[in-house]
Amino acid sequence: MRDFLFSIDKFSAWTGKAFAWCVLVMTLGVSYEIIVRKLFRAPTAWAFDLSYIMYGALFLMAGAYTLSRNGHVRGDVIFRLLKPRVQAIIEITLYFVLFFPGIIAMIIVGAQYAAQSWGFNMGTGEVSINSPAGVPIAQFKSIIPIAAVLLFMQGIAEVLRCIICIKDGAWPDRLHDVEEMETMLLHQHEDVVLVSTGGPEITGDAASGGKPQ
Repeated sequence: MRDFLFSIDKFSAWTGKAFAWCVLVMTLGVSYEIIVRKLFRAPTAWAFDLSYIMYGALFLMAGAYTLSRNGHVRGDVIFRLLKPRVQAIIEITLYFVLFFPGIIAMIIVGAQYAAQSWGFNMGTGEVSINSPAGVPIAQFKSIIPIAAVLLFMQGIAEVLRCIICIKDGAWPDRLHDVEEMETMLLHQHEDVVLVSTGGPEITGDAASGGKPQ
């Protein structure tokens, strides 16, 4: 079960990191627009479209990756004080009551939305009516159901995590690659407290605030 879980995590990470390059494309496009607009008084007709298309693609395709790293914003002021087994029961309930119905709706409606977009212009696809450059957008609307499918897959992995936690009484490990500074400092503080209270000495990745992969 854990191998299957981690295989979904790795696939979500691969898609998220692949679309992370959209940030570079967006940055270069916006930088070029600023230069030609401010210095040469020659604004482009496509920079605005490029910026929201790249950001939208990144936002959608990185959703499953963020979920695999437990990185989505959540109000856990009370939740984090509960025992892991209770947390898992609450999580698995919410996944089936809220998450999966919403994601299934996103897959169905998103697929219809993308199909409708591809049906414009005699099957060649929709172009943006807000763009003087007539930028094609049908392929980017197709990202909506694809991103939803990835979220659905990652949701399955999260349900498996809940099942393992209910069985073992502790949350299984996650694959880690990057952490915010405050998270890293929190791990360092936990390690110091563990050592000062007579716990095992922490070395390697954990000592630097990370988690072993």
